[in-house]
Amino acid sequence: MTDRQWIGNFTGLEALEREIVELLLASSNVLKLPAGTRIFGPGQSPESYLLLLDGTVRVQQVSESGREIVLYRIAAGQSCVLTTACLMGYDEYQAEGIAETDITAVAIPRATFDEAIARSAVFRKFVFTAFSVNVTTLFKLIEEVAFSRIDVRLAQRLLELADERGHIALTHQQLAAELGSAREVIGRQLNEFQRRGWLSASRGTIDLTKPDALRQLAAGR
Repeated sequence: MTDRQWIGNFTGLEALEREIVELLLASSNVLKLPAGTRIFGPGQSPESYLLLLDGTVRVQQVSESGREIVLYRIAAGQSCVLTTACLMGYDEYQAEGIAETDITAVAIPRATFDEAIARSAVFRKFVFTAFSVNVTTLFKLIEEVAFSRIDVRLAQRLLELADERGHIALTHQQLAAELGSAREVIGRQLNEFQRRGWLSASRGTIDLTKPDALRQLAAGR
């Protein structure tokens, strides 16, 4: 893919007006960053609207006590809701974005973003549709953290994270961050699952031995 072909990777941009396509292609940059790169963090102001072409970005928040919660992930073909909100509100980031894998992304400068928003109904719809979908995802996370049982949420996440062999390479702390819980809470729940024979756990790894039992719990049965 050449730099001039990236627009076709994003559903909703196919109908962009020619002059807006030319504006975006002339001023945007395609970036390649290695896994582990901190793309943005609290106190920073976004300089660009980011669209992910390849890889995965994890957006997380860290409290003053060091407790982490994963807010959402950005996959190829998606934008970052937090970046959008900060650009539109001229605000600073309140969370951080970390490249979980090597990534390729398009960076549209703030001035170009503002101009495209003002001139193009197609671009506005693309931005606001993505923003709406991502905000809905965040509200779902808030609802789960506030109202759902931790054992059910843990069972669901273990099933999502396991490979075809039922293997998961995560620490208790990483699982706690995924679920917005404390490491001690996750540790106790994993010990209970292990006592029931549903999984086996060692340092940094988990193997599901009875995934069907976890599925029943995840489904509320």
